[in-house]
Amino acid sequence: MVEQTIATSDEAAAKVQRKAGLEGVVAATTAISNVDGQAGRLVYRGYDIHDLAHSTTFEEIAYLLWFGHLPTRTELDGLRANLLAERTLPDSILSLLRGLPAETAPMDALRTVISAWGMYSQIEGTPTIEQALALTARFPLILTTFHRFRQGLEPLESRSDLGYTANYLYLLTGQEPKPEHVTSLDAYLVMLADHNMNASTFTARIVASTSSDLVSAVVAAIGALKGPLHGGAADKAQEMLEAIGTTENAEPWIRATLTSGGRLMGFGHRAYKTTDPRAEELREMALQADPERFVFARRVEELAVAILAEIKPGRRLYTNVDFYSAVLLNSVGIPVDLFTPTFGVARIAGWTAHILEQAGDNRLIRPLAEYTGATYAVFVPLDER
Repeated sequence: MVEQTIATSDEAAAKVQRKAGLEGVVAATTAISNVDGQAGRLVYRGYDIHDLAHSTTFEEIAYLLWFGHLPTRTELDGLRANLLAERTLPDSILSLLRGLPAETAPMDALRTVISAWGMYSQIEGTPTIEQALALTARFPLILTTFHRFRQGLEPLESRSDLGYTANYLYLLTGQEPKPEHVTSLDAYLVMLADHNMNASTFTARIVASTSSDLVSAVVAAIGALKGPLHGGAADKAQEMLEAIGTTENAEPWIRATLTSGGRLMGFGHRAYKTTDPRAEELREMALQADPERFVFARRVEELAVAILAEIKPGRRLYTNVDFYSAVLLNSVGIPVDLFTPTFGVARIAGWTAHILEQAGDNRLIRPLAEYTGATYAVFVPLDER
């Protein structure tokens, strides 16, 4: 880090350390999840993501993130019952969703409707676990209702016999979800539920640190997730695979993109200096979910990693979660423009856990900025300019 001298508001000189994008700067403490970028390891409350991806459901992970331990059978049944009881949308929200233009971007619809739901529900004050649960239960309902309306269809009623993930697929497609699709998507939701101090989580914690309400913090997080350098990357990875088209076209397309200053979506990560552990799991799941597409994607991955190492030596750019997320989400029938909102269907558990943690031991997040503007500008009255 480079030590800089800046002028504070009271004109006292202060020594600070500045790093672009706050890379490597510790901004908070958390017991929720940890990323070991050098080892390529992600843990939730101490549990390795490789273990959780194969043996838990999203509801178990939400419980773990919110309460700090994996649930017993009784605790899990209680959580599922509470989530089921919250699978409703008031008429005011249904009317809002019905009135949205069909061409509305789904992330914009989600952001708008979550904000409205918070207003109509009078969500205010210190965030609570009950609010977190109520909001988490409604994310799939809002997205699927919007998707049905924009297709000219009426929304479906949730099914009490289906869990969080299966019900999401049912509401989206109107068909009985295939067990293998539920398993694949549930594992995806588990692995995307939290990721330490990522951009959207940091945004949520900043808002929570002002003692604002839980919905306001989540709406801000949605805005951060929308960006193509964060949650929107899986959409772009899918578009990239479609643009490449064939295995034969992969190498020339990749080289042309990189030499012209373009970016390969699904490669490189601010935290990981090796393969993203979630990408490792998703790679195997993509193989099972869509073997034909996997062969193509795997070849693109191999070429991309090799060419990145050649053109950008020393950068250690490996596959991240977004690359195989695109393959997996496509295989279970999620429309491309719902990739990022589906990320939100998972990350709402992590966002709310962090909001609750921030509120429980709060201090206003107020960093400094290095001022690079003029120091002693001479004021000239308006008539003399």
